Amino acid sequence: MKNRKTHMMGQVFLVSPHIAEIEAAHAIGKNVLEIGPGQGILTRALLRNARLVVGVEKDRGLYAALKMSIASKKLKLLHRDFFDATDEELQLGKVDIVISNVPYSLSSRIIGWLAEKRMQAVLCLQKEFVDHMLAEPDTREYSNISVTTALCFRVTKIMEVGRNNFRPVPLVDSSIIYMKPLHGMPGREELKIIAAMMQHKKKTVRNALIDSSWSLGIEKGEMVKIADAVRNNGGRVFKLAPSELLELSREVIKRANIPINSV
Repeated sequence: MKNRKTHMMGQVFLVSPHIAEIEAAHAIGKNVLEIGPGQGILTRALLRNARLVVGVEKDRGLYAALKMSIASKKLKLLHRDFFDATDEELQLGKVDIVISNVPYSLSSRIIGWLAEKRMQAVLCLQKEFVDHMLAEPDTREYSNISVTTALCFRVTKIMEVGRNNFRPVPLVDSSIIYMKPLHGMPGREELKIIAAMMQHKKKTVRNALIDSSWSLGIEKGEMVKIADAVRNNGGRVFKLAPSELLELSREVIKRANIPINSV
């Protein structure tokens, strides 16, 4: 029953030492943060290469098993929900890179966290999710995660990983990618406006902004004025490049007098 539950929640476990070694090759001489060590196959490979591994495991049973089965002074294991852990607990002042087989259900949230922390990463993600990350404008896969990824990271696809390398066997294949943060990332408010527009991506910019007025905390009448004034307001949102959406978000911020916060 437990395996069925974790499978439904998007939690599957890598069982291929070969794949783990490929991921761990990026840990040589580095301090590594691993999100969800699970059964520890990647953790063990990381410990052979890294100076330090900080592993954050939410599941009590998995955490206890890891504590018993892996004894290394280089491993700092935390029993926490990753998103509740403090920067100090995660040793972000020391960590150089995140290397992780990410639970499918947490993929978007982890990409957002990496953008906020400006952290490089090697991640194993669902292949379809990676396709959305790398999607171009005016395609079916183009989404908010595509825009966020393009504006915040340079992404290199390392390899595809077949589903049979995991247990329980998922219904999809995976991809391993390397993500390097870009300089001059957009701020929180810019990303918030872009995300709101992408919620209505098939609409014109004008209508997408008006429909986003409540979520952006801008009075509808004021948003109508802003939407009528911005450039390219008749274009369809999903046809616009990430750079165009970023410029639009900045125009909205300027016209609405919204304070800009860095990511």
